Amino acid sequence: MANTKTPQPGLAKRESAPADPDLWIRMYQQMVQIRLFEEQVNDLYKTARMPGLAHLYSGEEAVAVGVCNALRRDDYITSTHRGHGHCLAKGASLDRMFAELLGKAPGYCRGKGGSMHIADQDTGNLGANAIVGGSAGIATGAAMSAKMRGADQVTVCFFGDGALGQGVLYEVMNMASLWKLPVIYVCENNLYNEYTHYTETTAGELTARAKAFGIHAETVDGQDVRGVYEEARQAVNRARQGEGPTFLLCDTYRYYGHHVGDIQRTYYRAKEEEDFWRTERDPIKLLAGWLVEQQVSDTVTLDQMMADVRAEVAAAVEFALAAPFPDVSEVDQHVYA
Repeated sequence: MANTKTPQPGLAKRESAPADPDLWIRMYQQMVQIRLFEEQVNDLYKTARMPGLAHLYSGEEAVAVGVCNALRRDDYITSTHRGHGHCLAKGASLDRMFAELLGKAPGYCRGKGGSMHIADQDTGNLGANAIVGGSAGIATGAAMSAKMRGADQVTVCFFGDGALGQGVLYEVMNMASLWKLPVIYVCENNLYNEYTHYTETTAGELTARAKAFGIHAETVDGQDVRGVYEEARQAVNRARQGEGPTFLLCDTYRYYGHHVGDIQRTYYRAKEEEDFWRTERDPIKLLAGWLVEQQVSDTVTLDQMMADVRAEVAAAVEFALAAPFPDVSEVDQHVYA
């Protein structure tokens, strides 16, 4: 049965123009980049040019962009199976991202990791993870390392609502709270654990789970990049000041299926629900409308920006398609256990 309940969180009211207009323009550009990247990923899959599956981030762009813009380059993130947006928002390049998805040598893992295992040490991306909740220990360990080294680096652990059913998350949150580790647990609640609405799998109020460990917890409209950025900024400041972890629940929505092959979705969610989120709650449209309203930008400039990004994405795809595969001699290299 499709779930016909359509949450309608309101966009946070922040009427004043930003102190740094360039920040919001950059966020708009990054969200567009992620959206157009994912469109190309979907096309590569449908035209049989990409091996394997991918889990598209379309619709959730404001979470990755809002959070990562509150971080420094040397701060860490860990990602998920739906991680392209996190990687790009933290600074990954389009061409190397596409190369990795296509199994090519210039990819971030020399084409050996694919969609769900992209990592980039240079930008603080400790890696995506195909295991639900699998990066929670990695992120918390990175935060512990920063504290032991006396660094002021912060780690963000991205995960979906499905990870709230994984015991490892609660083990590490317990330790993070006890030791006041500089880690931020960002739960992207896109409403569905694969094909099941989260209310059918997850009991109680979600932030209460973090609060039980004494962790500061906030809920934010995950379609409002300005609200996400503000909550993330405050969480980062608390972490740097030694005040311990934060749990940030971001209410969001994935436009496509669980993965690119999940195209008949009406058996678990209504078409009307999808249409509502796409038309009324799209994070790119919401920010664009605000930028124009506040006279930070105009529609002509934003349209040109989208066209420019589309050209960059197309060039990156061509680069990846033309790139070589890794040599067969590498089959036992860069493998760790």
